Amino acid sequence: MFRVKEKEKKTRLSLLLTKSGSHENVNPESKNPTKSITPAAALKWRESFEEMLDHKDGLETFTTFLKTEFSEENIEFWLDCEEYKKIKSPTELVSKAKKMYAVYIDTEAPKEINIDFSTKTAIKQNILKPTHSCFEAAQSKVYSLMKKDCYPRFLKSDMYFNLTKTLPPPSMSRRRSRSCVFNDRSEAETELGIWL
Repeated sequence: MFRVKEKEKKTRLSLLLTKSGSHENVNPESKNPTKSITPAAALKWRESFEEMLDHKDGLETFTTFLKTEFSEENIEFWLDCEEYKKIKSPTELVSKAKKMYAVYIDTEAPKEINIDFSTKTAIKQNILKPTHSCFEAAQSKVYSLMKKDCYPRFLKSDMYFNLTKTLPPPSMSRRRSRSCVFNDRSEAETELGIWL
């Protein structure tokens, strides 16, 4: 009982320490960051995941999409890793490594990313003496997950189709065919008139 309350308290505290960019009250229509995006620009994002991430509006739109899927921790972690690699100060490196571990890696992390136990264990050891490569394995796994799973879903989403002004692919429901199956010849002769 005491351990559960302690975990809840730790989770609430770490939520307060993180940025307030969570998925609460996310409606993809409410704030429309996509108003200035041309269909031609959005269509370029289909060329590659990297192309989309390199485009400021592409990254912002993809992040909004991930929020609607309650998986924005992936892109946030990836972006934090990119910032982490640019840090020059050893003191700042230590501080940022500890914060990233608490927010994304720890078992009680408020925005825990989905990585395997061995990667988590390696990161826990690496942040004792942090280097710029502490989070590389986890970043690579998250990147791969986004590229193979989230990105294809994004390209099939209504959000993306609204940007490109194209129609979404047909749904999985069956279309009615003009070919008919009849039980006997008399049924076919009476139904023939509807086709003529």
